[in-house]
Amino acid sequence: MKVLCTNAQDILKIDESQVERLVESFLSWKKVECDEVTIHFVDKEKITSLHALHFDDPTPTDCISFPLDAPQEEGSGYKILGEIFVCPEVALEYSQKHNLSPQRELSLYIVHGLLHLLGFDDRDRSSEPIMRDEEKSAISYLEQKEKILNG
Repeated sequence: MKVLCTNAQDILKIDESQVERLVESFLSWKKVECDEVTIHFVDKEKITSLHALHFDDPTPTDCISFPLDAPQEEGSGYKILGEIFVCPEVALEYSQKHNLSPQRELSLYIVHGLLHLLGFDDRDRSSEPIMRDEEKSAISYLEQKEKILNG
């Protein structure tokens, strides 16, 4: 599986090999097979622009996911799970405000985006607790396997 990373920001250092290991470990744990996932690290201006364009909300957000091929789809073709746009600046601001590790927060945003690619949602009151439970389980698993990003 390919985990493609692009980094168009300079607020936080990104170790692409750590990102690859986190994504691969998460997808293996969830028993998801695909050929490719792309993670884009973008600045606040870009994430705000994407949020406005695709969600009619002109405010910055932590991550935005664009699913491509459904994980449960059968077929023998090349399967691209999707693309995730993550904003390290939002992670840094949130972590400073709440006295958390920015790298752990960034790891959470990647997991959150991956869960969206797998079909999880958090837009309503009934689905949000399920998403939060999935995030907690995933972060706990990744911490145990030492796959959380570190600076």
